Amino acid sequence: MHVQVLRAWSHHVETRAVVVPSDACVGDALAMAGWQLDAAFVGLSVFGMAADATTRLHPGDRIELLRPLQIDPKQARRLRAQRGNRR
Repeated sequence: MHVQVLRAWSHHVETRAVVVPSDACVGDALAMAGWQLDAAFVGLSVFGMAADATTRLHPGDRIELLRPLQIDPKQARRLRAQRGNRR
């Protein structure tokens, strides 16, 4: 089956289309793409839903390697609101 593996940085996205067996899991697709989790990518998702290396895949799935958060989303929202109030 065909799946897509994706990893992204601030200004760059890299994708690979891989063909895996019908009983494959996320870890198998990463190995086929030649990628792995490292310091830059700390999590996995399939179409935005949390996953791990043992998550079973379905045809057409998109596996995303996730980077760590730069700032807590709640704190980022507060900072944007503060900047908006100053205008």
